[in-house]
Amino acid sequence: MATMRTMPHKRFALLAGVLVTLNLVLWLAPQGLALRQIALAKLFGPRLVRAEVIDRAGAGKTVDWRLDRGIIVSATATSLTLSEADGRQQTIGVDNSTTVVARGRHLSVGKLARGWRVLVTWQANSTNGLADTVKVEAWHKANGNAKGPLKSGASSSYAPVFHLS
Repeated sequence: MATMRTMPHKRFALLAGVLVTLNLVLWLAPQGLALRQIALAKLFGPRLVRAEVIDRAGAGKTVDWRLDRGIIVSATATSLTLSEADGRQQTIGVDNSTTVVARGRHLSVGKLARGWRVLVTWQANSTNGLADTVKVEAWHKANGNAKGPLKSGASSSYAPVFHLS
């Protein structure tokens, strides 16, 4: 049976162990991790109109990624024309290899329609210049009933969907 004297020593040892472990974890965590996530959400959030991201691909090569957000003005099997928030119109090529995502589901390019709010990711310096990904953020039905921001499977911060390799 433990005496009254050893009980406080055990509690102190346990508390000291927990504090040392916590200190070690916080010390080894990357500096400013939370700040980086906040900055990314702010930069690539719902107020983003367009962005250009240059990625070093190694061996002296770069990949010039473009992100364009806007309302589809026209959609064909080969191109999308977006009206962006600053009034600029941007035409981006598409084909069957373009990934279209809405509510976490994949759609064909032919399903894209006028009036849909989208975020398009594409490589400006690729040989084909076609969209890599089209993320549908909001859409309108053909009868004119508006559907708001997508909830299921969509991020509330509208983070871009693109893959850097």
